Amino acid sequence: MAERRLGLIMHGVTGRMGYNQHLVRSILAIRDQGGVTLANGDRLVPDPIIVGRDRDKIQRLAEKHHIARWSTDLEAALANPDDQVFFDAGTTQMRAELLSKAIDAGKHVYCEKPVSDDLDTAVALARKARAAGIKHGVVQDKLFLPGLLKLKMLRDSGFFGRILSVRGEFGYWVFEGDWQAAQRPSWNYRKADGGGIILDMLCHWRYVLDNLFGEVEAVSCLGATHIPTRVDEKGNTYLADADDAAYATFQLAGGVVAHINSSWDVRVRRDDLVTFQVDGTHGSAVAGLHKCFTQHRVNTPKPVWNPDQPQTINFFENWEEVPNNWPATTVLRRSGKCSCGMSPRTRPGHMDSSRVPRACNSPCWACRAGKSAAGSMCRRWGSEPSDAGGSQCLRSICRTPIGRSPPIASAARRSRSKSTRPATSRGSPMRRRMSWPIRWPAMIRG
Repeated sequence: MAERRLGLIMHGVTGRMGYNQHLVRSILAIRDQGGVTLANGDRLVPDPIIVGRDRDKIQRLAEKHHIARWSTDLEAALANPDDQVFFDAGTTQMRAELLSKAIDAGKHVYCEKPVSDDLDTAVALARKARAAGIKHGVVQDKLFLPGLLKLKMLRDSGFFGRILSVRGEFGYWVFEGDWQAAQRPSWNYRKADGGGIILDMLCHWRYVLDNLFGEVEAVSCLGATHIPTRVDEKGNTYLADADDAAYATFQLAGGVVAHINSSWDVRVRRDDLVTFQVDGTHGSAVAGLHKCFTQHRVNTPKPVWNPDQPQTINFFENWEEVPNNWPATTVLRRSGKCSCGMSPRTRPGHMDSSRVPRACNSPCWACRAGKSAAGSMCRRWGSEPSDAGGSQCLRSICRTPIGRSPPIASAARRSRSKSTRPATSRGSPMRRRMSWPIRWPAMIRG
């Protein structure tokens, strides 16, 4: 078993997210456990160099965590051929230029979101990275939260039946800084510094929706600045001109409607700082960062609207918590097999798995199309009446008309008439803001 070194240039790790999530809890934790074991038995050990503008701060950080290499010269770090990967968690305004320099230097790149605050720059960077032949990725960490992994397991098991809607609530009260210090830095509330909850949080909700419930086809978002003045870290009052709340509605592929409220001006009366409720024909689930609770249709109470009488039903009693016995290490990987355990090649002529729409996990023929006769049951998920006549698979991410060939996502996009697109799907500022290349590959692998 050989040990392989991976040189990492880490920029922006003096900030809250760069320091806690990426440096301490990720790279240093991997280093301290001896690296990552690869498929061939070798161990990949990260060797970071931390880079920043504040010499004293970077030096103290390196000494505290026993990091041998640190620098204030980013150009020199990028010129070192022994470091293969560049990571950035600095400010949004600097990111595009830094990523471009790293790509020019031949480095693989991985960064915090968003790639840029405008669409044209983000798309240009994605094309540049692809043309350079490097590996490139943007943070999509929320997909790996235990609560969302449980939601994915429920979806893949067919628990929901046909998914109808998704409702998300995110946020908490961030103190204004006058009589209690704020929990977030003041730049979060200034437009000129790249602040605003839309730019900060809605990119997370976009990839969560895309990967778990269906690709976003249209979005409508109202941003608001509820608290116009705040007090900064030095006790100075400043104008908070960035949006501190956002109320967004998403139309997803397959007819699913999602609505997510995001606010730094809300007091919490829910299970977690973020919760997602998914409602389907067969069951519902509510997930936070770690826990997930379900209610099947057989356990659903039958309330009657009567505002003249006190409510007699405790609506929390009929929910059950999902246990932690799910395959967390494999649930998000494309295994090449259907979730029922059959190979996609079970039936001759099955679609190549690379052409299967992304929401489906390499489904076998039985799960995609059921029996050959129109109107028959899908062998795995059952069927229900189709709006177009006949029957369709009941599984929300399958939705294949029984007896027909599975649709191919790219062909469906090509054939979609522009006149039938929702008015909000193109051209709006919110759409442009949310269209950065969030589908880049995940964390760089050795």
